[in-house]
Amino acid sequence: MAFRDLIDDVDDTVFDVLGDRALIEGRKVHGMFSAPWLQPKLGRITTALREPHLVIRVGDNAGVETRQKVVIDLPAEDGGGTYTIASIEPGGDGLVALVLRKTA
Repeated sequence: MAFRDLIDDVDDTVFDVLGDRALIEGRKVHGMFSAPWLQPKLGRITTALREPHLVIRVGDNAGVETRQKVVIDLPAEDGGGTYTIASIEPGGDGLVALVLRKTA
């Protein structure tokens, strides 16, 4: 079995068990959502602000384009809600980061 096949098996398990559920234009995907404004504070200084993002697998990226709607299925306190894809950043490692912007 090739290394890439082994990693695909690991990714299947990780994303299915630990992934956050999201809808991209109504299509269900599992990814790893991060909202940097929810990161821990260090003393009185908050950590650097960045855009929220959803990391998905390359196979789930087919048909994904900027300006599409993404709904993160988490409580609002954890960053859940509706976002718009601002940019798509392939990582070269089988994963793609969707940089998001919160919609009103």
